[in-house]
Amino acid sequence: MFKKKPAHPKILPTYLAASSEFQGTLHVEGNLLVDGIVHGTVEVRGDMEISENGLVEGPEVRARNLVVHGVLKARVLVDGKLTLTNTARLEGDVVASALGIEPGAFYVGYIETKDASRTLPGTVGMPELASGKEEYR
Repeated sequence: MFKKKPAHPKILPTYLAASSEFQGTLHVEGNLLVDGIVHGTVEVRGDMEISENGLVEGPEVRARNLVVHGVLKARVLVDGKLTLTNTARLEGDVVASALGIEPGAFYVGYIETKDASRTLPGTVGMPELASGKEEYR
């Protein structure tokens, strides 16, 4: 007769419409799709996507995975993959585990990939570079 409620209710994605503008710190437990404008810090526990019409500008953006089609001006911290499509414009430093940049994307900043030596094939067990003191024949 009574149905048991799930222990963890499904979190619906958060959507910021094209006609919307937000200013402040935005915390999202699930996924976030930005078609509008965000001024401030964005913290997303799930995945985030900025549409071609979307603009995010602030000190920092954090997400599990991030796809940018529009404009992003912030320091970016991504646990997984950052993808910049051919319409993307990113101005800011990036720390991510993986990065995908399509031809035509615009990017200005510094990129750091986490644990690159563990994720890149053929980098485990590579010899150290010579110190320059030895002679080679």
